[in-house]
Amino acid sequence: MKYEKLRIEVLKANLELPKLGLVDFTFGNVSARDPESGLIAIKASGVPYKSMRPEDIVVVDLGGKTVAGKLRPSSDLPTHLELYNRWPGLGGIVHTHSAWATSWAQACMAIPALGTTHADYFEGPIPCTRLLSEAETSGEYEKETGIVIIECFEKLGLDPLRMPAVLVANHGPFTWGKDAEEAVHKAAVTELVARMALQSLTLAPGLGPMPAHLLAKHFNRKHGPGAYYGQK
Repeated sequence: MKYEKLRIEVLKANLELPKLGLVDFTFGNVSARDPESGLIAIKASGVPYKSMRPEDIVVVDLGGKTVAGKLRPSSDLPTHLELYNRWPGLGGIVHTHSAWATSWAQACMAIPALGTTHADYFEGPIPCTRLLSEAETSGEYEKETGIVIIECFEKLGLDPLRMPAVLVANHGPFTWGKDAEEAVHKAAVTELVARMALQSLTLAPGLGPMPAHLLAKHFNRKHGPGAYYGQK
């Protein structure tokens, strides 16, 4: 099968979503970009996870033209393409409607950084985009979703490699990483910290963000120039 390695990578990543409790029904998708060819593989639209096969993974170029696969790619493909084209450091992207993170997105609220679990992965609050306008929604909706994510990061001065997640207002989370596997891991962590934040605020409604020095310490010991967490 053409592009078999890329398709299998994306298939495996997609199948992790229901195992991790991050998707229901056919909600959500994973894509990956091949670092050599620049081609992108993404699940086909509306295919059930329990019956998904390598041939259900569609391969496209950066313009969205299908180069392998007979099915229509995920309807969220234009969002993925916007992010890949703007941020070349991304090798994998995940979109889910996972319950806890989506609850924050539906409330149009950023997920606050309240503790070190959050700080180990995200350099501050996980941002939430602005609402899309009626004109944006009525036009190229999925493309506009990608544009509003990029706009959010540029407005806040965020580096997508140091903030690998975003909430789209009224919609749900997108996460990314160096490959599909890492992007799925970030999706799982986003769901975890979303749940922990909501539970923490239920216990302490007036709780403020964690101290900036503690956040910086935990983030940089994993991701800073002098990172020392884990093995070399």
